[in-house]
Amino acid sequence: AGEAREARAAREARQEAAREAEALARARIREETEQSPDQLRAGLGEIDLTAPVDRLEQEIARLRGAREALGAVNLRADEDKRALEAERDGLAAEKTDLEEAIRKLRAGIGSLNREGRERLLAAFETVNANFATLFTTLFGGGEARLVMVESDDPLDAGLEIMCQPPGKRLSTLSLLSGGEQTLTAMALIFAVFLANPAPICVLDEVDAPLDDANVSRFCDLLDEMTRRTDTRFLIITHHAVTMGRMDRLFGVTMVEQGVSQLVSVDLKRAEALVA
Repeated sequence: AGEAREARAAREARQEAAREAEALARARIREETEQSPDQLRAGLGEIDLTAPVDRLEQEIARLRGAREALGAVNLRADEDKRALEAERDGLAAEKTDLEEAIRKLRAGIGSLNREGRERLLAAFETVNANFATLFTTLFGGGEARLVMVESDDPLDAGLEIMCQPPGKRLSTLSLLSGGEQTLTAMALIFAVFLANPAPICVLDEVDAPLDDANVSRFCDLLDEMTRRTDTRFLIITHHAVTMGRMDRLFGVTMVEQGVSQLVSVDLKRAEALVA
């Protein structure tokens, strides 16, 4: 009976020591990992807990080495995360604003292009009709027109002048003679003036390549333009026919050697005085 009591007391002592060791182990585990043994056991996965102690200690050492290799814990991780999320949200909002601005800008460009095409085509038709009429007037016949080339879009297209003086084939401006090119260019200039008159038009020696008959046609066209528009034409010329058809002449004379003098003559008043 005494031996039995001693054996039972020894067992109870060992149990108490085991419970204390377990409690100490649990406390150490929670202190080191901030998890309970049950939580750790659930996360061990395929580790065989019935393996020999030395093998388990090797696995523990390996896991500790892997954990230490991760480095120190970043205590500012949550704060950095919030800052990055705020920056991301700000960039996303800016991206949305930029996309909306791009959409509005493209819509504005499209609207301007549509209006530009409409205005350009309307102006083109007006100038083209005026050009055809003035060309026929200057040449005493024939025909001419403007043609858009190189693109179907009026905003990107170029202009080609197609003209056919009386007795000649239809051709481009570059195939005409110098005088014909001058008359055609003047018809185009005045066609633009009829569509959108300017207060003043300066023509410098435009009649130089013309013979007397064409100069007279040019002066007739100037008279017609003066009647139809409010434009004041300033002609720089050395041609006597042109000077004789002007309302007022301005010139420079040298009465004495090296002394220039500006003179002007009102031809209409001079004609009245002569009469």
